Amino acid sequence: MPVWEEHSYTRRDENGNIMSLEEYEATHPSKAFTWADFKLYAICGVGFMLDSYDLFIVNLASPIWAYEFFTSGNLDTTTKVPSPSIPFLVRGTVNAAANIGNVAGQLSFGFLGDMFGRKFVYGKELIVAIFGIIMVISLPVNGSAGLTTGVQKMWWLFGWRFLLGVGIGGDYPMSAAIVAERSTLSNRGRMLGWIFSNQGWGTLFASIVTCILLPIYKHSLTNGNFSKIDGIWRLQVGLALIPCFALLYFRLTMPESRKFLQSTELSNVAKKNLNSSDTSFAEKELKTTDGKAVEDRRVSVVEANAAEPPKKVQMAAFLEYFSKPRHALTLFGCAFSWFLVDVAFYGVNLNQSVILGDIGFSTGKTPYDYLLRNAEGNLIVAVAGYVPGYFLTIAFIEILGRKWIQIQGFLVTALMFGILAGAGTDLSSGARFALLIIAQLFFNFGPNATTFIVPGEVFPSRVRGLAHGFCAAVGKLGAILSGIGFNYWSQSDHKKYPGSIGLSGVLWIFFAFELLGAVVTFFCVPETRGKDSDAIDYEECQARVHA
Repeated sequence: MPVWEEHSYTRRDENGNIMSLEEYEATHPSKAFTWADFKLYAICGVGFMLDSYDLFIVNLASPIWAYEFFTSGNLDTTTKVPSPSIPFLVRGTVNAAANIGNVAGQLSFGFLGDMFGRKFVYGKELIVAIFGIIMVISLPVNGSAGLTTGVQKMWWLFGWRFLLGVGIGGDYPMSAAIVAERSTLSNRGRMLGWIFSNQGWGTLFASIVTCILLPIYKHSLTNGNFSKIDGIWRLQVGLALIPCFALLYFRLTMPESRKFLQSTELSNVAKKNLNSSDTSFAEKELKTTDGKAVEDRRVSVVEANAAEPPKKVQMAAFLEYFSKPRHALTLFGCAFSWFLVDVAFYGVNLNQSVILGDIGFSTGKTPYDYLLRNAEGNLIVAVAGYVPGYFLTIAFIEILGRKWIQIQGFLVTALMFGILAGAGTDLSSGARFALLIIAQLFFNFGPNATTFIVPGEVFPSRVRGLAHGFCAAVGKLGAILSGIGFNYWSQSDHKKYPGSIGLSGVLWIFFAFELLGAVVTFFCVPETRGKDSDAIDYEECQARVHA
């Protein structure tokens, strides 16, 4: 049995016969999670697990970097709680480094995937990510030339985390397109949800790894040898290499899908004038899957022009497709709603350790106790809110639809941020912790999942890579904004930090952005449940031929 299988709708079957969407649906009923689905899930999901693992590891590693790089005096005998502070711009930039790289990776790999094909590109993004991880954990030890200060070491981490982000970013459009182009129509949303749920596993594993590593090092950390924390963060980051190496071969040997090849043929059609008055070629002899001749002249004319396009035609396909206002509005809705959710989602998740400290959860008498309590808080949030949200999306996406899930997620998270911002210290630390968990639940049973899923479904395969990459890149701009600005804006000492608005002020901004996201979704994002964008694209090409 081949590793890569195809079960998606294509307008021509393996024998070249025309197949309608209705015929396809009749022969491809909805099925439970199959072995083919599991293989697709495992191979394509590793990038999203790596994305979330990196997101949470930097959140958990930041206090360790603060101790190791910014402790004044003897690190081995430090008793400072909480950890020393990292300069705001430096911490924010290093936190956002992978997201900055994501933008470059999403746009470049999305373009290359549409231009040269999925087979040409897939696996290369994982190689980039692997090299980035290796260089991050290869940070020279203390005293190396040019890396004697904490800030210099943080800039090393920034540079190689940027490269890691390029690889992770390239995975977004590629894996989304590949899964959408190989899944059945009735199972496509669930499969995209399954793939994206690997973010939840990455989050969970990051917290578990940290909770395991800290007790292993407990003796050193509590007996005058605190500098051993250097080994903790290198293991935290380096363990991500295991799944990357395990699945790299399968990505590099992926065959091209029929759905993508047939869709790119329509880029050639789109550049021709198909009006009957100036069509000067013979119509193509076609048959349906049951052997009957195709009588629809529009189908014959379109198929006669359908062929693998020259590269310059495929390059122009994106602009040609989105020159139509309806398609441009959909692109805007998908991209802007992704931006709005990522401002809040990454603002919280890149700085969850800071938030846990501010609400009174991360405490401890010693540095070891403080680091362990912080890791436990992140683990509780992941188990109670972050991971279950993905599986609620998977369970209900083909029942409730993408649009409904996205709108209700925006509204519930807005409500949680409004309560947290408005109530402030009037609520106990436990109550604020519970509100944070609920917000995480409805991020993932809501817009964090659906803003990834919808662009993978709503655009035809011939422009899907770059369109999905563009939407994801716009979303990451929101993540970068939060990653760099959150630490400064959330400060409560307005004299020392001019322009800061405190944590409650930042949460009010998140509240407003989440409400705006619900509005944008309602007016600009279409429902994609049960719709095949390649079939719709084909019908639009047919409509250009006068009957």
